[in-house]
Amino acid sequence: MSYLNQIMGKGILLTLCFFSISVVAQNANPLKEKMYYNIDEAISENIKTKQLNLRDQQLFFLPKNINQLSELIFLNGMKNNLEHWDSDLFYLKKLKTINLKQNGLVQIPKEIKQLKDLEVLDLADNNIKKISPEIGNLQALKNVYLSGNKIAYLPVSMGDCASLEVLTLNNNQLAYIPDSFASLGQLKVLDLSYNQLYELNPGWLKLNNLEDLNIAYNKLKHIPEEINQCKSLKTLVLNDNKLKTLPESFGSLENLTLAILSNNEISVLPENLSGLTNLKTLILKGNTISEVEKNRIRAALPNCTIYF
Repeated sequence: MSYLNQIMGKGILLTLCFFSISVVAQNANPLKEKMYYNIDEAISENIKTKQLNLRDQQLFFLPKNINQLSELIFLNGMKNNLEHWDSDLFYLKKLKTINLKQNGLVQIPKEIKQLKDLEVLDLADNNIKKISPEIGNLQALKNVYLSGNKIAYLPVSMGDCASLEVLTLNNNQLAYIPDSFASLGQLKVLDLSYNQLYELNPGWLKLNNLEDLNIAYNKLKHIPEEINQCKSLKTLVLNDNKLKTLPESFGSLENLTLAILSNNEISVLPENLSGLTNLKTLILKGNTISEVEKNRIRAALPNCTIYF
């Protein structure tokens, strides 16, 4: 395994660990709350149960009596055959975590606005094409996982999800990110890899708390100078695009620790790299960089491990 693959693997592992910690933090306490795996059992034993796990039960729809579990805060229905949102789900006003990944859902409906306490929404690996603008009403939403769908358009109202911290949109069909994303002031992790982005509109690059930005495997030809407005950025992943240069402002990302820029068309880096004081790892494999430029980069970043 190449070192690049090792680095990418570690990055993915760390991201997954972060996501796992974030999700667990929103669940009911497993030491205090019993997890039920059958609705009838939950209703007969404890109508006020808070946790229900219906994972991998070959369900085509949620049981009608789920609406009786009005105290439910955690629902796992992943790996079933759900293609539609059952209306009974929206009676569960106290839900904080919904995991319906690996089903066949095609949209996020307008009724989602009724779940105002929702903090974690995992809909990865469905067939979602449409997201209702009503998602902007979910002010408590912190973690949203939408990777592996068929999303080509994001509603402007997503910028109203003011508490959002983690948003994964990798492996979709996005060609545009709305400027309203600039309002996501709490966002820390944004994954846009494996989409159809040809350019980044600079309007949304005002995310002061963003720490991890992944835009790998797109069709980007340049990065806006406004990237330096992401002042907290620690990890920047831009490999496998069509970049020829980076903006001069790249050199002022003082909190950046890892930059993956491999497999682009880069021949030179910005002239001033002195602001990258915390950069520990820089991956530039698969670019056309001269020996003179390599030596300049090494001299400018003496405390950074660089892979050409």
